[in-house]
Amino acid sequence: MKKVLYAAALLFLVTACTPKTESKPYAWEDDLHQRLLTDFSRTEDEVKDYIRKYIPDVSDEQMRQWEASKALECMILNGERRYFRNAAPNLFRVDSACYKIKAAKDGVSLSSSEKVNMENLPEVIASVKKSGNPITAPKRMRVIYTLTVDSNAVPAGELIRCWLPYPRTDQSRQQDVKFISASESKYTLSPQDCLHSTLYMEKRAVQDQPTVFSESFEYTANAEWHNLKPEDIQPYDTASFIYKEYTAEREKHIIFSPRMCELAAKLTAGETNPLLKAKRIFRWVNDNFPWASAREYSTIENIPEYVLDIHKGDCGQVSLLFITLCRISGIPAHFQSGFMMHPKAWNLHDWAEIYFEGIGWVPVDQSFGIPAFARNADEEYFFLGGIDSWRMIVNSDYGMPLVPEKKYPRSETVDFQRGEVEWEGGNLYFPKWDYHMDIEYLDN
Repeated sequence: MKKVLYAAALLFLVTACTPKTESKPYAWEDDLHQRLLTDFSRTEDEVKDYIRKYIPDVSDEQMRQWEASKALECMILNGERRYFRNAAPNLFRVDSACYKIKAAKDGVSLSSSEKVNMENLPEVIASVKKSGNPITAPKRMRVIYTLTVDSNAVPAGELIRCWLPYPRTDQSRQQDVKFISASESKYTLSPQDCLHSTLYMEKRAVQDQPTVFSESFEYTANAEWHNLKPEDIQPYDTASFIYKEYTAEREKHIIFSPRMCELAAKLTAGETNPLLKAKRIFRWVNDNFPWASAREYSTIENIPEYVLDIHKGDCGQVSLLFITLCRISGIPAHFQSGFMMHPKAWNLHDWAEIYFEGIGWVPVDQSFGIPAFARNADEEYFFLGGIDSWRMIVNSDYGMPLVPEKKYPRSETVDFQRGEVEWEGGNLYFPKWDYHMDIEYLDN
């Protein structure tokens, strides 16, 4: 018994004299490192296994060549070569020889959204030419958006703060937004002037149970198409707020570096008409930067420069490149994003708007670019001055504050679509939660 008491007393003294371990203060560098580890999660063996489905005798030398050309994206992290999680599929999207090999085996077909737009674009073009109204072809949708935080992602009883995407109410082609319900009785809708449109809720975590946030709403999405002609474009009022604000640099992804300025000058050399300048930029980006799955934007210092370096980009990346080149060229441009809502093909999506004097703001979807199915000139350049009916607009800029303010850096520091989640102990990064959208197309 004496030994037991002695041991207990000794343990008490050791515990009392040992300084308490304090939690390490937040550091973005540590956060960024973990985000990169999440994105660059593939081993070389895993990447080779995928490649061998199409190139059975792939060699180490060939791997190094693809890495050098940036067709195969990898990084050295923790002393190991690690590959982007979608590096292997991307290789067959961006390397021309690999693309042909995969196409020969699997065939090539239009995506689900392209099939929808093959029908939608002629409808839009015909309607605008007949009526003269650039806003047309409405599609009404009812949406249930659900964000689910993993069980025990935070300690039981802790308050989880959640921001969900909500359709904007200040866009002419997005009409009749109707709130239906939210999972929590107390919620906050962001004011109309907030450039990221959100529905905010709070909920306490329960032990061994996922924490679910949801919202439901209806809205009407319209297509927009402007039958743009060079002679209709008026000279800019260079003293106006729009011109000054939207032809300026913006940290940290719209930077007028010498490289960007030289490129913009080269692309627009000898041209003064803003529409024809934009057309040159649009065509060049379309022809030189194939779509590829992208790493998280928060891990990239300057997205347009990154696109130039790796020779590929997803929707937001090529949009920011287009916007930057337009602004340098004296064409007002800004970022816009939300979702593509095509039946059986909904997804996160980003695009742009540019401003023409005498016409106003017009949409530009650089990622949709020149449609593979284009049957005439109107369809070929539809997405330079037009957008289809299947959209949900959430954001009118990038990297703007949320309402209410978020305490910790966002999971997505540039865009806002999937949602954001945090608790007192820090931000909850994407692996800690999931999201889903159920869409009912009310016109069908």
